[in-house]
Amino acid sequence: MSVRGLFIAVVAAVAIRPKLWPVSLATMWRMTPKRWWARSPYVPVPDGDYLRFRLMTMYGGDGSGDPRRIGTDVVAWLDWCRSWKSTA
Repeated sequence: MSVRGLFIAVVAAVAIRPKLWPVSLATMWRMTPKRWWARSPYVPVPDGDYLRFRLMTMYGGDGSGDPRRIGTDVVAWLDWCRSWKSTA
């Protein structure tokens, strides 16, 4: 799956859940490479190699997965992050 396809799947899954917006923005910021504005593409997105590694460790094989499942898994993870942060 391309980085763009992954981004679209995740945004579509998170967009309808406003309670996850703050934690998703904070998480995206933490995963953004340092000095992202100095390298093309000039957008604050995680490195493609990092995303491939994370997908491979989550889904095995080459890391390809159903975009709907990836969106659902990211929502579950963000919900966990949100609840964990509130208990800390």
